Amino acid sequence: MQSPWKILTVAPLFLLLSLQSSASPAYDDSSRPRDSNGHTCVGCVLVVSVIEQLAQVHNSTVQASMERLCSYLPEKLFLKTTCYLVIDKFGSDIIKLLSADMNADVVCHTLEFCKQNTGQPLCHLYPLPKETWKFTLEKARQIVKKSPVPKYSRSGSDICSLPLLAKICQKIKLAIEQSVPFKDVDSDKYSVFPTLRGYHWRGRDCNDSDQSVYPGRRPDNWDVHQDSNCNGIWGIDPKDGIPYEKKFCEGSQPRGIILLGDSAGAHFHISPEWITASQMSLNSFINLPTALTDELDWPQLSGVTGFLDSTVGIKEKSIYLRLWKRNHCNHRDYQNISRNGASSRNLKKFIESLSRNKMLDYPAIVIYAMIGNDVCNGKSDPVPAMTTPEKLYSNVMQTLKHLNSHLPDGSHVILYGLPDGTFLWDNLHNRYHPLGRLNKDVTYAHLYSFLNCLQVSPCHGWMSSNKTLRTLTSERAEQLSNTLKKIATSEKFTNFDLFYMDFAFHEIIQEWHKRGGQPWQLIEPVDGFHPNERKSVFLKGMLMTSQTLDNQEWTQLTSWIKGNLTCDSRTREWLCCCLQIVSGRRCSSSGPKSWERRIHSTPRLNRCLETKAGTEPLRSMHPWGAQGGRGLGKLMPQTLWGLLRHRPKGVSLSSIFAKCLSLNEEHICMTVQLCMLLGSVTLPLFLK
Repeated sequence: MQSPWKILTVAPLFLLLSLQSSASPAYDDSSRPRDSNGHTCVGCVLVVSVIEQLAQVHNSTVQASMERLCSYLPEKLFLKTTCYLVIDKFGSDIIKLLSADMNADVVCHTLEFCKQNTGQPLCHLYPLPKETWKFTLEKARQIVKKSPVPKYSRSGSDICSLPLLAKICQKIKLAIEQSVPFKDVDSDKYSVFPTLRGYHWRGRDCNDSDQSVYPGRRPDNWDVHQDSNCNGIWGIDPKDGIPYEKKFCEGSQPRGIILLGDSAGAHFHISPEWITASQMSLNSFINLPTALTDELDWPQLSGVTGFLDSTVGIKEKSIYLRLWKRNHCNHRDYQNISRNGASSRNLKKFIESLSRNKMLDYPAIVIYAMIGNDVCNGKSDPVPAMTTPEKLYSNVMQTLKHLNSHLPDGSHVILYGLPDGTFLWDNLHNRYHPLGRLNKDVTYAHLYSFLNCLQVSPCHGWMSSNKTLRTLTSERAEQLSNTLKKIATSEKFTNFDLFYMDFAFHEIIQEWHKRGGQPWQLIEPVDGFHPNERKSVFLKGMLMTSQTLDNQEWTQLTSWIKGNLTCDSRTREWLCCCLQIVSGRRCSSSGPKSWERRIHSTPRLNRCLETKAGTEPLRSMHPWGAQGGRGLGKLMPQTLWGLLRHRPKGVSLSSIFAKCLSLNEEHICMTVQLCMLLGSVTLPLFLK
């Protein structure tokens, strides 16, 4: 995936060079000569398309549509000023070409923002002209030949070439490349500034002049005199003289949440309103300056570290907010160490930005979610550039060793598998892209072909009409997921437990469809690749579930974990069967076949499992059929919390862990442990 620095240096010229980051090859592959020209071409075609469609929607001249576009842009980052400068420099030729019925591809090739190098195919987004391409391009060049505008030079597209801006640009570039805050007075890796890797990405600093004050640290002398960990709790209760931090947080086991991810974890998002002429208004670009200074990412809304409400009205909260809701002592203890283009190969370049002191800080939950770029790249032949299982093993082990040397004892690390991205082509290729909806002329298949031709596709392997290539990409993704699973089951570390979780996107699609949604709604409409906010917040709900434990229940569950009672094989069979039933699977892998027949023949149980995702009150029923039976218990509740709560009398969770581990039933143990860890109740993704 492409370096986000280009967004800030090129975007002011083309205003909406948003696909530059979405079509983003890995950092260690950014030296390819076609990259820069490719992204410039994409940006030009986008902007010229918007100008042309604005004129069509408002039945105006091209000149008026350009001025309309500039009027929509905010003053921040000199976006409006830059827009008018672009009109002044290129406007007259754009007007001539569009007035001659030249499409955006022809315009951008004529102005030399797109080029067809010798021996390379012609890259175009729109259908080719009826006349030959060579004839059309020569005709367009004749139109602008007598233009009074000087010879175009794209060297000025980098605003940092200006001497006055060189130093500040270098500092911003360094901050982005190292994934640390641009504004951080005390150099503790936390900031009071929201963007440029500030508190949108990690907890807000509450004292930027003191390096010893930052989110996630253990309190200094119970924070009697100051809020040393920025959770908002400090001072002494005058009624009893006990420090508030000690009163509220002692024994509550605070823990932070840290994400090591790519553009999906950073919540990459391009608003469709930015390129859809019929939806543009004065309000469309209000968030554009914020988005540009956050590298077109929205970590403040992400499924792991998001702390702001969703903008699509879905109520599921991020993992951070779930942890915060359970224990306010976790306030501000989040870090989103994600980058556009991140993979196992280049994580070592910015993992040093992670802030955790094994002696001074609280334990943390770390989620490793490099879900795409080890198989995704924009090369014309993407397969040789994919990470091999052997290389992934080496890269991940290097990362885990780094974490083990920095994380406090008692931390947890979850390795996230790679998805099967074949759903992209299957669900999008014949749908119209936002740029093509007005005139029904650009589908996602056209977009994918355009990006692949320019070698700037975010994932040529999956965004391709070549079914064999898509299959090869999915096979490699499965191999890498199996490697992560192997690491999680075979490697041990002193300071953290290690888990693995599949990226069960097909199950998510099925569940989304049950709720009336369509699969294509789960993908970003502009780039046709990234998960969009609907998917992000829906996945939060799938991961975190609709029911949480209150403080009393959490205390009960914790006390059960500490037990050390015996557990026989029938208990293991009972738990396995219950978990599979709740997850909607058949129960043939454990227990006699008669269990499965009897359980699935019980109408009352079926009704129970289908009612509102387990939100109705628990109901008593006989688990072995209408006539009763032997059974290990007399209740079959519909939630995992209920199953654990009503497990056989005298059986502790720790004994269940020990028993199922001895029988190689890791998925059961991980399910129960992750329930405890994340406070979830029904975790369908963990049960697959």
